[in-house]
Amino acid sequence: MFAPPKPDNEAARIAALYALLMLDTPPEARFDRIVEFAAAEFDVPIALITLLDDDRQWFKAAIGMGITCQTSRDISFCGHAILKSEIMVIEDALRDPRFADNPLVTGPPHIRFYAGAPLVLPSGYAMGTLCVIDTRPRQLDGMELAILSTLRHLVVQQLMGEEEDKAREAADA
Repeated sequence: MFAPPKPDNEAARIAALYALLMLDTPPEARFDRIVEFAAAEFDVPIALITLLDDDRQWFKAAIGMGITCQTSRDISFCGHAILKSEIMVIEDALRDPRFADNPLVTGPPHIRFYAGAPLVLPSGYAMGTLCVIDTRPRQLDGMELAILSTLRHLVVQQLMGEEEDKAREAADA
């Protein structure tokens, strides 16, 4: 297993993440609806909106993870996905040396397929991912990649809308 390296702009990325005021907030229907749709659309048991801080990935919205609301960043697939702006697809985690012995692959939730769309803010910082996960190997076609990309943009809009609303409230106070 390879722990994901941290981006060169990690300090500024973390500052931008904290500025969103999203970490450790209660579930919100607007994010829950997106992961519910993603899970149904891609017919996967797990769909997540993750935010990565210094040492963990925290789930803003989750389908299929039970009561788990975060995992260590060191074992996260999403930590690898935020390093590029393109959607990262792992068709079979057991065949990928970065993940074959990862505890999320060898144990629960037994990840075999992962597709993570980085949530990149207009500032250029990747905050986390919208990801779909399956317990069996699979592929995505061009249309499915386009759908995942569109859903990713909806999540970013929601993240930014919240930030803009909070900035307006602070200015009005």
